[in-house]
Amino acid sequence: MNKMVRKVNLKDLSSKDPKVKYSCAKRLLDIAKDDPIELYSNFDYFAGLLNSDNQILKWTAIDIIGHMSKADEEKKVDKLMGKLFELLNAGKLITAAHAISALTDIAVAKPEYQRKITEELLKVENYSYDTIECRNIAIGKVILAISRYSEQLKDKAVVEFLLRQTKNTRNATKKKAEQFLKKLKK
Repeated sequence: MNKMVRKVNLKDLSSKDPKVKYSCAKRLLDIAKDDPIELYSNFDYFAGLLNSDNQILKWTAIDIIGHMSKADEEKKVDKLMGKLFELLNAGKLITAAHAISALTDIAVAKPEYQRKITEELLKVENYSYDTIECRNIAIGKVILAISRYSEQLKDKAVVEFLLRQTKNTRNATKKKAEQFLKKLKK
């Protein structure tokens, strides 16, 4: 692909030079955050990177797709949500963290999907990662994620999830659950 985007050549993502490749990825992430419509015509390219063996490019694509949900008039993101849900259960914390972030961006941009996204995010507590600590970190990310959108905050399943996490062995995750519950009581 030779498409130029704000002085970024997408072909550079295939460079053998890591400096070129990852510099390009960083610039594309900045563009996606600031002006996702600028990248939207390349949506299929980024969707293809979700299957990349290069984890950094996969994570970049996950993040860009989440950001592009704000500009997704063609509902292309909707078709990828199943893949993003699968990445929550890929066994790797970093991949799950990127998927949690992207799904949160989608929930904010597309409130009609908040219920389904919340259901999928709550499943993280039952998934296996490299370590129990990784799972606990992912749970903490889910707590922060759900707190970013408001439609589901008082659902019984969310409250029960938060109550379970007040006993989490990771202190930071436990505190996030306690703070979220305090916020709900107000």
